[in-house]
Amino acid sequence: MSPLAAIGLVVAAYLAVTLAIGALAYRRTAHTPEDYFLGGRAARTFVLFMALFGTNVTPFVLLGIPGQAYHHGVAVFGLNAAIVGLGIPLTFFLIGEPARKAARRLGAITPAELYAERLASPAVGLALFAAFFVYTLPYMVTAVIGAGLTAEVLTDGSLSFGAAAALILGITIAYTALGGMRATMWTNVFQGATFLGFIVAAFFLIADRLGGLEAATAATAAKAPQLLAKATTGAFAPGPWTSWALAISLTVIAFPHMLVRVFAARDAAALKNVCRLYPVVLVVLWLPAVMFGVWGAAEFPGLVGKASDAIFPLLVERHLGPVLQGMALAGVLAAVMSTLDAQLLTLSSMLTRDVLRRLVPGLAPAREVLAGRAFTLALSLAVLALVLQRPASLFEIAAFSFSGYVTLTPTLLLGVRWRRFTAAGALASILAGNLALGLAFAGLLPAPYGILPVAWGLAAAIAGALAGSLLSRPPPEPTITRALGPA
Repeated sequence: MSPLAAIGLVVAAYLAVTLAIGALAYRRTAHTPEDYFLGGRAARTFVLFMALFGTNVTPFVLLGIPGQAYHHGVAVFGLNAAIVGLGIPLTFFLIGEPARKAARRLGAITPAELYAERLASPAVGLALFAAFFVYTLPYMVTAVIGAGLTAEVLTDGSLSFGAAAALILGITIAYTALGGMRATMWTNVFQGATFLGFIVAAFFLIADRLGGLEAATAATAAKAPQLLAKATTGAFAPGPWTSWALAISLTVIAFPHMLVRVFAARDAAALKNVCRLYPVVLVVLWLPAVMFGVWGAAEFPGLVGKASDAIFPLLVERHLGPVLQGMALAGVLAAVMSTLDAQLLTLSSMLTRDVLRRLVPGLAPAREVLAGRAFTLALSLAVLALVLQRPASLFEIAAFSFSGYVTLTPTLLLGVRWRRFTAAGALASILAGNLALGLAFAGLLPAPYGILPVAWGLAAAIAGALAGSLLSRPPPEPTITRALGPA
């Protein structure tokens, strides 16, 4: 069997299992919005953890982080992993759990729907939907770019970047549109196990091919010693480091596809268990991702800019055989699809629930599900058109999306934690945060101590939320109680 055939066989087996799981989920999915978009709100600990973890891990981690470590070394681990490991579970507790309870009380299916009902303001729902859409679409692009890039490298161009991107989108549409949330969560269990298992195995196998962990690191020390040194300048100076910490730790709960998965939890116990597991598993994943970039700098010197996004597949191609290369491609596809399916489903649910239902009052439940499937296809075509442009590095695109999501966290937090929070506060927060973020990205705001634009966006969003709420009248107490329960 030729190497290309072996890679193709492994990937075909992975895709076949994924489609089979999606078909099984389709048979178990009722044609109601709650069952299609939220899986009946019945996810227990294991499925919930794998769904959240699988959705959270994208090519940003598997390709973008090695690409950053290729240039900046082991300091990248401190730039992200510790903060993520602690920050994400904390936001699940502070925002996710009260939002889950409020969504269940109100029968809300999307984040935009929840906050529109909580604040008695359709305008808040539309503003959140617009922001979610603007920042989720480019983040979806990073996932598909990662799949296309890996497929092109590992097949030596036999499967082109564009063809691979179209294939992955097609498979993801198939099981997502058919089985909804249940299909995406069940496939996430398989996909999460696939990419996590392979990344850990690849870490030790590639190290072994390089002569062992000590020899692999020694090679980097000889050729690029700066990658093993403590970094205190650039992105690692106090100002940029702190502001990036805000982005990376606060952004995940603001991903609408993550918050919707929290809504799908069966109870608080399942979410608490997820919070306990998250830090451990994230560290297990991030350490190999960083070291791939560090070792790759010695193996493949001279990569410039976004070319370093390919360092992980380049290491796999050089040091692992065809079957393992097929598993590497399947692992990256698993990371891509486990996020992409959630993003497609969530955006299509918001288009259906928060836009279409307002335009077509009295829309039948079965029609909602059908519209959600149609929106999934339309979104996929839009993503493919953007992917083919390859606009920037994975890290740069993700950083833009992360910064935008952070401007929404004051609204998400205060909406479920502060009874005095108002619709005017939410709208002022979203508007001020995004305006400040845009001005900062355009270089029209100063950057003292090297702070990143996200710091301006968050500060403005907090100020807008407080000022807007204190200067306006809150919703009637029955409206607040219906969402948050008694005071």
